[in-house]
Amino acid sequence: MFDSNSRILVVGTSGSGKTTLARELSKRLRIKDIELDALFWKERWAQSGLDEFREKIRKAMEGAAGYVIHGNYNKVKDLTWANVDTVIWLDYSRYIVMWRVLKRTITRIVTQEELWSGNKETFRNSFLAKDAIVFWAWKTYRKRKEQYTLMMREKPYGSKEYLVFKHPRETRKYLEALRSR
Repeated sequence: MFDSNSRILVVGTSGSGKTTLARELSKRLRIKDIELDALFWKERWAQSGLDEFREKIRKAMEGAAGYVIHGNYNKVKDLTWANVDTVIWLDYSRYIVMWRVLKRTITRIVTQEELWSGNKETFRNSFLAKDAIVFWAWKTYRKRKEQYTLMMREKPYGSKEYLVFKHPRETRKYLEALRSR
C-alpha cells in the first residue's frame, strides 16, 4: 500500500482518467503531482523539445520524497517508468474511454477551461486537427493496450508493483480502501 514516499506512475489511454486519479492520490498521500502534459505543452500548443522536456521532468522529481506522475510519453519512459515503485494502468474499455474523452473535450470547449500554459481546447483542435484528441484516443487505444501489456509482462525497468484497473468502479473501490487505512 502507498505512503508519503511512494513513487507512482499512472498510465492509460487519453481520457481514461489518469489526471483525476493522480490528483486524488497526490492529495490523499500528500505527495507531489507531476502532470507530464503540463511539462510538455507550452503556449499556443507548442511542444517542448526532448531535452527540455526531460529536464523539466528531472526537476519536477528532484527532491520529492514521493510523487505521482501521470501521462503516456514513450520518449521519457526511462525517466518515468524507471523511477517509480508502482505503475497503475487504467485499462478501461474503449467505450468508457471514448465516452470520457468526448465528455471532457466538449466540456472544456464550452467552458473554455484553461489547460497548460494558457492553452484551451477548441472545436477545431479537438475534432478537426490531424492529431485531434478525440481521434488520438481512438487511434492509440489498441497500441496502448498492447504496449502496457508487454511492459508489465517483460518488466524492462525492473520489478515494480503493477495495478491494473479494468473499470472505474475498481479504481473507486481501491481509493475507498486507501481512504479507510
